[in-house]
Amino acid sequence: MGVVNVTPDSFSDGGRYDDTPRAVEHGLALLADGADILDIGGESTRPGATRPLVAEELDRVVPVIRELASHGAVLSVDTMRAEVAVAAVEAGAAMVNDVAGGLADPDMLAAVAATGATYVAMHWRGHSDRMQSMTDYSDHGGVVPGVVAELGERLDACLAAGVDAERIVLDPGLGFAKTAEHNWELLRGLDAVAALGYPLLVGASRKNFLGRLLADAEGHPRPVDQRESAHVALVTMLADQGVWGVRVHDVRAASDALAAWQAWRNA
Repeated sequence: MGVVNVTPDSFSDGGRYDDTPRAVEHGLALLADGADILDIGGESTRPGATRPLVAEELDRVVPVIRELASHGAVLSVDTMRAEVAVAAVEAGAAMVNDVAGGLADPDMLAAVAATGATYVAMHWRGHSDRMQSMTDYSDHGGVVPGVVAELGERLDACLAAGVDAERIVLDPGLGFAKTAEHNWELLRGLDAVAALGYPLLVGASRKNFLGRLLADAEGHPRPVDQRESAHVALVTMLADQGVWGVRVHDVRAASDALAAWQAWRNA
């Protein structure tokens, strides 16, 4: 899943593709590099981000989705809002990637069920301006059982709202209300999340826990655009664990890593 941020403030590439022509050009380049799905987002979810107006988000993503759909791309919309999800599906998106798992908008799950789109429910505890104050999982006995329990609740809500079980994908939510060590624990404990019985999407690309891992001698995290080598190593490990998909910024690097992994598996 290749990321297309149509935003001025995303942590990885904010502002580079924040108009329709540049976003479409970037999306087509990601397809050429090997993306199976393009994830179009109009709201930054980096820590501390402020939310755009609904009209702003619609203006950002709908024209891009419509244009990329005309090229035959398989598209996902990265949104927490039911209104945006419905408009995106009408414009040609086949998937709704909701980082809030339906918690940010009470109308989201019913809206997705009505569209028949595939739905990605991510583990989430709160909006970007406060999510890093919600990293206590002691009531659950740790981050892995906490994410499993809370994702299980979202899964039940999805099914109760009428979302087709065959169209549900789960995401453990790396970086969202989690410390760097939590992210590593989750990656080591993905089997427990997979035991919920649904495909997993994992998004580790360029995230801060990789920057901290690669910090310099003074403790300064590695810059966002210099974390890809560590990320592609993770991509092959995730493939070995059988995850359904990886959400990435550098599609060519991830595709190359997966090609090598597949050749090794088939040798």
